[in-house]
Amino acid sequence: MLFDKPIHDLTFHDVAAFCRRQLPEGKQLDYKYMLPKNHEKFAKTIASFANAMGGTIIVGVQDDKNDKPRPPFLGIPYHEKVRNSIEDIIQVYIDPIVFVDINICVNDRGDRMFIVINIPQSNLTPHLVGKSKRAYIRTGQSSRPEAIVHPEKLPWLLDHRKKSERLRHILYDKAESHFDNYLKTMNVSADGETVCAMSVMPLYPEEPLTDYKHLPELIKASSACAPYGVMADPEFPLQPVQDGAAVISNKRGFYRMTEFNSYGLVMNKQIVSQEEIVNGHTAKTIRIERLAQNLTLFLLSARKFLNRLSFGGPLYFRFKMNNTRALRALLGAKQATVLEDYLRLDRSLALCDLQARLPEMLEDILHEAAWSLGVQTDSQEMKTLLKSYLDEAH
Repeated sequence: MLFDKPIHDLTFHDVAAFCRRQLPEGKQLDYKYMLPKNHEKFAKTIASFANAMGGTIIVGVQDDKNDKPRPPFLGIPYHEKVRNSIEDIIQVYIDPIVFVDINICVNDRGDRMFIVINIPQSNLTPHLVGKSKRAYIRTGQSSRPEAIVHPEKLPWLLDHRKKSERLRHILYDKAESHFDNYLKTMNVSADGETVCAMSVMPLYPEEPLTDYKHLPELIKASSACAPYGVMADPEFPLQPVQDGAAVISNKRGFYRMTEFNSYGLVMNKQIVSQEEIVNGHTAKTIRIERLAQNLTLFLLSARKFLNRLSFGGPLYFRFKMNNTRALRALLGAKQATVLEDYLRLDRSLALCDLQARLPEMLEDILHEAAWSLGVQTDSQEMKTLLKSYLDEAH
């Protein structure tokens, strides 16, 4: 992980403190003392990160022979048009253009700055640079930090993304199976029950974003809680799994598992149907309010986890429920009989969406889920419901 806060919240002092940690340049980190005069070379660095796993460039820092930041960490003279200069370089030299996050971190006197550029892992590869239209990837090697991908080898770069997609499916399927295997060990049958699975993970996973040994502390720090529930409750012991760990709970008979993976996957899977008295008769039900609570806590936990991993690439979100047909879906006084056999909602998003647009995302997902389950509700009702849950959670 690089920074412990979103890039746009970083201050001049945060960057100086980060440099004092003496992290060397690598596959996802690059130091530059000044904005390079060779604009095409600078574009090559940006494109190489986008073509690989994404990364961060910090301008205003000199590095030593070991590729570590060299003190003093004073930044460079402030220039108000530097953001426009970087955006112009990207537009002129990179095709297709790379969308980056830029934070100009100015000192207290306003005369010096660090420039932090976050380059997401891209889903538009290959990004080509200059008139020669060459593609580069970030290697992390000090002698050759960027490697050229020759035109005849561009299919390899595309195939590299396909391999990442296959890895994503493998990680997802394994995480799903862990909950099913747990129920079997407990001699609990989910036959006829409605199981809800929520997941967020990198769209193109490539390699672990953290050592699995760090997961216990990361999971504890990522747990979201509210008066109505806890996601990944720290009171429950961790269950190690390959490349990850899961928090398992069967509190009050509600079986749930939240898994965190070193590749950046977060998945919650739980039984959400229950028997209730509806209109004087016993019926198997599903409550939209409960789905809203679970989704709120899940996305808050996923946001905390990915923040700590400093992952800046595209993310893949999935909301899935099975065995929904003939359930009674309830939202306050509203009720409906579900006609769908199953429900699946997919979204492409980024960490910045979870940071800046979480209320809108929650409303969008829950409104579509309620509609699919047969319950009609207006946007204001959903906003009011979700606002109360977000206000109570932390």
